[in-house]
Amino acid sequence: MPGKKGAGVTQSENCGERTGYMLEKRYTPEDIEKQWYDFWIEKQYFKAEGKSSRPPYCIVIPPPNITGSLHIGHALDITLQDIMVRWKRMGGFNALWLPGTDHAGIATQNVVEKDLQSRGLDRHALGREKFIEKVWEWKGLYGGTIINQLKSMGASCDWSRERFTLDEGLSRAVKEVFVRLYEEGLIYRGDYIINWCPRCHTALSDLEVEHEEKKGNLWYMKYNFAHEPGHVIVATTRPETYLGDTAVAVNPGDERYRDIIGKTLKLPVLNREIPVIADEFVDSSFGTGAVKVTPAHDPNDFEIAKRHNLPFISIMTGDGKMTEAAGPYAGLDRFECRKIVLNDLEDMGQLEKTVDHNLAIGHCYRCKTVIEPYLSKQWFVKIKPLAEEAVRLVREGSIRIIPEGWKNSYFDWMENIRDWCISRQIWWGHRIPVWYCQSCDEVIVSRETPGRCACGGENLKQDEDVLDTWFSSALWPFSTLGWPDDTDDLKTFYPTSVLITGFDILFFWVARMIMMGMKFMGSQPFHHVYIHALIRDAEGQKMSKSKGNVVDPLKLTGAYGTDAVRFTLAAYAAQGRDIKFDEKRVEGYRHFLNKIWNVARFISMNTGDGREVVSIRKLKDLSIADRWILSRLSTVCAEINQALEDYRFNDAAGSLYQFLWHELCDWYVEMIKPELQGGGEPKKAALSTLVHVFEVALALMHPFMPFITEEIWQQLPAGKDVESLCIRKYPTPDEGIEDPSAVDRMTIIMDAVTGIRSIRGELNISPSLELKAVIKTFDSAERVLNENLSYVMKLARTSHVEIGRDVSVPRNAAVAIKQSMEIYIPLKGLIDVDAEVQRLGKDYAKTEKEILFIRKKLANEDFISKAPKAVVDENKAKYEEYRNKLEGIQKSIDKLKQWGKSEE
Repeated sequence: MPGKKGAGVTQSENCGERTGYMLEKRYTPEDIEKQWYDFWIEKQYFKAEGKSSRPPYCIVIPPPNITGSLHIGHALDITLQDIMVRWKRMGGFNALWLPGTDHAGIATQNVVEKDLQSRGLDRHALGREKFIEKVWEWKGLYGGTIINQLKSMGASCDWSRERFTLDEGLSRAVKEVFVRLYEEGLIYRGDYIINWCPRCHTALSDLEVEHEEKKGNLWYMKYNFAHEPGHVIVATTRPETYLGDTAVAVNPGDERYRDIIGKTLKLPVLNREIPVIADEFVDSSFGTGAVKVTPAHDPNDFEIAKRHNLPFISIMTGDGKMTEAAGPYAGLDRFECRKIVLNDLEDMGQLEKTVDHNLAIGHCYRCKTVIEPYLSKQWFVKIKPLAEEAVRLVREGSIRIIPEGWKNSYFDWMENIRDWCISRQIWWGHRIPVWYCQSCDEVIVSRETPGRCACGGENLKQDEDVLDTWFSSALWPFSTLGWPDDTDDLKTFYPTSVLITGFDILFFWVARMIMMGMKFMGSQPFHHVYIHALIRDAEGQKMSKSKGNVVDPLKLTGAYGTDAVRFTLAAYAAQGRDIKFDEKRVEGYRHFLNKIWNVARFISMNTGDGREVVSIRKLKDLSIADRWILSRLSTVCAEINQALEDYRFNDAAGSLYQFLWHELCDWYVEMIKPELQGGGEPKKAALSTLVHVFEVALALMHPFMPFITEEIWQQLPAGKDVESLCIRKYPTPDEGIEDPSAVDRMTIIMDAVTGIRSIRGELNISPSLELKAVIKTFDSAERVLNENLSYVMKLARTSHVEIGRDVSVPRNAAVAIKQSMEIYIPLKGLIDVDAEVQRLGKDYAKTEKEILFIRKKLANEDFISKAPKAVVDENKAKYEEYRNKLEGIQKSIDKLKQWGKSEE
């Protein structure tokens, strides 16, 4: 912090002025992360302005559930959003990242109910008002957990604007939307087949049902004719529902059944008579071509029954028990009823056969209970009129979905959308703003609680149901900015800039926000939708607690630091590709942080009091190394800005890694060490260039790694016009110096060095042994290499280098071919070719044995079928690794033998 010692810095003090500093030997994230985050909060750097001359940039956070705890998907989501917001904030935008949490109706009620049950309490015994008080108490104790976890990830949200989907402002917006939609005839109440969870006792939308493929059965049942001999056979996967059948339907074009249409059948056990009807919906190829019609327990049968005026018979209660309409089976659980029905049918000779049949069984997305299609009076949004505009926006490009492959999924769902069931039979949530007059049955829909009915009656009863959680979430982009009031925030930040989220809520949430935004704001809620990938484990398996492969991001940040985890997630985030998450990548990027820290230490050891560090604009004589790194800096600034503009987070991270680790650390720092050990203008130029490039690089990295970059930046002896890196201007290409000529010349130098290094590596020559080299050049390489011979000799560790177009090519020499040169290393006296071939031959034989051993394992069917997939995959990877090693050894042997012949 300005005026204070950073956690990782030691300063020598003299009358309160810094005379020098030295970073601690090791980077310890736990010492600095909270310190810098608290500093940013204290300084209000994350706070946006309702009115500003700066261009607006806004992201609304996908509100996590208050029951939630940070998982690896959240960590990816938060990292990518924070990168964009920090980048835009540093780019001069009035950047708002609006945070908040979701009340998560079903999930939160389930958690609190279980808590009450553990203490011997029950919500029904408590009553609605007391239970809701308990939920608010629970939110007060635990609801902020995930917010604190987001902060620990470095999320630069404007916490002064934090919202909750059940706060007073959002509740007002929800009522306003409901009433307007109702007044326009877009919300209605009606009997409908809905997805019902017998455990949660509530309706579920189609999206809240998770389907799982399971092995099941298809039972063939006989229905006898009521007034003549014979029977019809129907096939069903749910035999207990036959108790609610009110018809058997056949396709009118099915010749097999033409003569029985209009006849009457008698249901087994119940002896209820039902008609045979003809309907085009029936698929003649399914089962026997004759289907049972159970209008109260199947959505397709519900539609058939409406077309034919069939009765609706409900045979199940809301908790999955059979009703009185089920006759002798009344009171039984649905699955117990199935067993007894099948036994009875078999005893009566009415069960023709049973065949295996795979089923996609629907489960409640919260408690995993098998759902039931259930006839119930519910509230619905008439969705098609809203969906048409939402489809048009994406089709015309007003909203861009990235990656574009998700557009087809969006269109497919939106163009086949069904009315949205928005009522839920729970207590925690936005209570539906509808009252029923007990005197005259009038239905009153109102923004405020009504005092009396138009008939004068004062006995008004509010609807017991609450709204689907996603109803309030659908209003999130504008309700959080103050709607229905015309606030400064709404004027400034709507439409928002981008929504970053996972594909799993594209329909749950994204599509509904688009529909509601168009309906109530007259424009789309965001310009871009970035759909990030699904994170799987290292073997590509979906993460789940049952598999034991779930990754806890908080454990990772504790072990490696938040910056290493963030950078890993960004590096993984390639568009359209699922992430195979491997902790080794996090460990690798932790080493990257150490590398950055060590560069900072190197600078601190060479700058002293910083007086030799000047602006690069004041430097007159820059070396080729200086001009090259400044030119590369200019290019990298352009690459990263463009990559972030295109949401290519992995490309941006890759450019940073390549530039910092390989170009700055491996090349530039090594090239300037002689200048730093000397003095005068060359040292000043090298040191000033190094500090400038590193300072700009820290700024480039800051959105990805905010903590370590802030810590180091605060200690750099560079001129600063702001007190924190997070509000420094984000680097643009003009912070470097474009010099294509320097880049071209440096490429020649690097080719010469890497060529010599590759020969050293192939021949297993000690790094400490100085080599002699002959370089035959083409084009301008001779001049460039001669002018910069000191770089080549130092970096390649050579004692003598001969350069020229007409040099004499030595016999018995190892050779490396580059674009503008051929590099020869004379082998005479350097290595014993025969001994080296013999050594490689032994290595070859050993590797062959390893390959043979693994090949036998992989050919063993027992090993392949019984060993864990991870072990099998590891052996396959080793097999390929050894094969490649064997190929490399053979190439080295061939080269040595060829070089040996040239000596003869």
